[in-house]
Amino acid sequence: MVKFFYSKSGFRLLTALFLIFFTINAGQGQTARGNYNFLDFNQKPYYFGITLAYNSSNFKVFQSRDFVMSDSIRLVESVTGPGFNLGIVTNLKIGEYFDVRFLPTLSFAERSINYASTDSERRPFAKKFESVFVEMPFHARYKSVPFNDMRLFVIAGVKYSFDVASDSRSRQADSLVKIAPNDFAFEIGAGAQFFLPYFIFSPEIKFSHGLNNILIFDKNLEESSVIDKVLSRTLTISLHFEG
Repeated sequence: MVKFFYSKSGFRLLTALFLIFFTINAGQGQTARGNYNFLDFNQKPYYFGITLAYNSSNFKVFQSRDFVMSDSIRLVESVTGPGFNLGIVTNLKIGEYFDVRFLPTLSFAERSINYASTDSERRPFAKKFESVFVEMPFHARYKSVPFNDMRLFVIAGVKYSFDVASDSRSRQADSLVKIAPNDFAFEIGAGAQFFLPYFIFSPEIKFSHGLNNILIFDKNLEESSVIDKVLSRTLTISLHFEG
C-alpha cells in the first residue's frame, strides 16, 4: 500500500482526490443545512487539539557515479518502516474557508538502506535508522462548504524536523552511512472534519517529501560513496481531535 502511494499511480490518486474535493465544494452552494454542531465551532477564531498518527517512512536514494564503478556493491535501495506521531494542534481561522495550522509533533520513525554485494557468498546487509523527530509543520488549509456537520479539506505546507536520536556526529558513525539530523520537507494532504457535540474529529492523509539532501557524504565509506543524494519521504495517516 505504501509503495503504491509513493508511485506515479499514488500521485495520480491523490490528484484525483483533490479534483473531487473542488468539484464537491463547487456544487454545494453557499448554504448548507443540518450544521448544528458546526455553528458552535464556527464562532471560534482559533482552537487547539491533539493528534495521533501512524507514519510510514523511507528514503529516495540517488546512486552516484561510483556505484557503477563499484566492484563490491551491486544494489542500494531504501526499505520502508513504520512509526507513530503524537502532537499538538493549533488552528487559526483566516476567513470562512481558510485556516493556518501549526502542529508541533514528536515523531518516531524507522527506515533502512539495504545493500547487496557482488559477492554471491556474502549476504545482503542493511543500515537501519531509528529516529525520534521533533517536527514543526506549518500548513495552510482550505475547507469546503459544510454539509450535515461535515466538511472536506485540503492542506499544503512545509515542515522542519530534527532527529534527536541521530548518531551522525558520534564516533560510532565512522563505520556507518551517516544521515543529517536536520530536514526540510513540503507536505500535501486531504481529509475531512466531523463536527461532534464536544469536539471536531478530523481524519487526514498526508504525504511529505524532503527538499534537502540529508546524506552526510564520506568518501572513505564505500556505503556512502555509492550514493549521490538521499531525500526523505513519509506517508502519514492522522487522527485530529480538536475543539
